[in-house]
Amino acid sequence: MQGQPLYFPIDDRLAAYAGLELLATATLLLTYDLVVCYANPAAENLFELSKRQLLGNPVRLIFGEAPALTQAIDKALATGASYTEQEIELGAAGKPRLHLSCTVSVIDTADATILLECRHIDQQLKIAREERLLEQQQANRDLIRGLAHEIKNPLGGIRGAAQLLERELDRPPLIEYTQVIIGEADRLQALVDRMLTPHRLPKYRRTNIHELLARVGSVVQAEFPRIVVVSDFDISLPEFEADPEQLTQAVFNVVRNAAQALENTTSAPQIRLTTRVARGVTLAKRRHRLALALSIEDNGSGVPESIRDKIFFPLVSGREGGSGLGLTIAQTFIAQHNGAIDCESVPGHTVFTILLPLEFNRSTA
Repeated sequence: MQGQPLYFPIDDRLAAYAGLELLATATLLLTYDLVVCYANPAAENLFELSKRQLLGNPVRLIFGEAPALTQAIDKALATGASYTEQEIELGAAGKPRLHLSCTVSVIDTADATILLECRHIDQQLKIAREERLLEQQQANRDLIRGLAHEIKNPLGGIRGAAQLLERELDRPPLIEYTQVIIGEADRLQALVDRMLTPHRLPKYRRTNIHELLARVGSVVQAEFPRIVVVSDFDISLPEFEADPEQLTQAVFNVVRNAAQALENTTSAPQIRLTTRVARGVTLAKRRHRLALALSIEDNGSGVPESIRDKIFFPLVSGREGGSGLGLTIAQTFIAQHNGAIDCESVPGHTVFTILLPLEFNRSTA
């Protein structure tokens, strides 16, 4: 309904409304004062509001301040033509915020002046964001991998030269210096190995996610005894095919990252591990009937806003002394399982959510 303005003659009003009832697109009719005078069933479903809650109420009262929507309506009224705003965040009070594409059209009926069509675009936006993120991360990983290979050979030479030098020295203070060189070379070698590790393909076998999580939880609990690790498992979850070593490492990196963020928390530091079944999930452009949803929550200070959009990038860390590789490796392993990992964080509440398809008969490496 874009291009020319829509005009419904008054006599055809009832027929036009009957047609709107059948649309899958959420449709609202507004008076000149922007009061809702009609809502089709698709609008009730999208906004999770009944007609009784919609009809007779101003748009501002229903959705609160929505500058992008108001601007779109003003442009349509000014030009007399349809106007589409590709991305508007809209939601009724107490309801989830929705990312919508909204088309505003000028109409001419006895009751209404504006026809508003809203389409849900959350899924398309999510897929597009994931594609851009994966492309960027692949480029970053290739860069890091190339850099790691370039570093690896000189490191071996430095360590070997330090060992030869140590054999020629007879003064303990000087030997201490060579030990520092060898120790730092070993530390850098371990870092390089971590950069290169994620590129092994998964070796799938039947995996019990709860046994894996219990093992991770006990290791982290032993390393950080102040922190309480709480489990909230859905025991109906079946075993599924995964690489248990890679999956354990991915989960461990995220849980340990949460524990490190809680080290300086003074009041009741806690990590909660939750598993649930997710239905009708799209992962890596493929629709899955069932998926595992694993959430890792902590009550720490949260991810710094300055790095919130790039925490999965290599060498990005919000912790002093952090390598910035733990979450990158976790995401690589999850992606190799055709899964996805996401993070939502505000001060006092951070949640990492891992989605993995629950399927069998995967191809093995």
